[in-house]
Amino acid sequence: MISARTPGAPIGVYDSGVGGLSVLRHIRAQLPAEDLIYFADSGHAPYGEKTEQYVVDRALLVAAFLLERGIKALVVACNTATVAAIKAVRARYPDLPVVGVEPGLKPAAAATRSGKVGVLATARTLKGEKFLQLREQISAATKAEFLLQPCIGLVDQIELGDLETPAIAALLEQYVAPLLDQGADTLVLGCTHYPFVQTGIERVLRAHGHQDVTLIDTGDAVARQLGRLLDGAGLLHPAPEAGQPSASLHGYTTADVGALAPAFANLLGLHPKVEKVVV
Repeated sequence: MISARTPGAPIGVYDSGVGGLSVLRHIRAQLPAEDLIYFADSGHAPYGEKTEQYVVDRALLVAAFLLERGIKALVVACNTATVAAIKAVRARYPDLPVVGVEPGLKPAAAATRSGKVGVLATARTLKGEKFLQLREQISAATKAEFLLQPCIGLVDQIELGDLETPAIAALLEQYVAPLLDQGADTLVLGCTHYPFVQTGIERVLRAHGHQDVTLIDTGDAVARQLGRLLDGAGLLHPAPEAGQPSASLHGYTTADVGALAPAFANLLGLHPKVEKVVV
């Protein structure tokens, strides 16, 4: 096992389920030489309806598990876990580079023309103190109005793997249409699961005559920040030379392997080894 804090060590990417795969694809695109470990805590999901302390406890347990496997950095690729637990993870492991996902309020405030931004997120994210402070700061600085829409049940449906079901279509209509009615011209995808139903969201926008609405996905920014942190710490993996094996990817889940493995295949076209673990 390669010890952590060396360029050859893997990066841990953690989410409550499969949503973090939307961040993983940006990391693989921007940092193709990096070995990656993806952890889906699907056996304890969804986080959006759990207490903040529950999410903190889970995040610390998962971080410890990934550190035992030698990670050099951790990406908390879950909006709910970032809001609730990233402060605790950084306090527990001060020497570990940790990157979270922030709802894209700042870029949304810059993009809006009407001054009204819809935020699609889990109930837990929208109740989080960190999120509410961020909203107040950006609203005061930009005068943008943030319309908060908890998307109850949407993560559960996305986790099932079929993204074109009538149930998902109905939920997207239920949650997106009221934001359009209130004048939102920019929508923040405030959960890493939601980029996987972007096509369905765009279908709702077209049905309501709002094709010009801007969608904000922060996965690309997370990957860029990860690259900056690794570079600054001297931890970027050198590009492999000709003939060397390509970067590895390994999956762990606290639920059924039969949920995560198809998600890798269906959402990313990947077929890594996936193991079920008790954490």
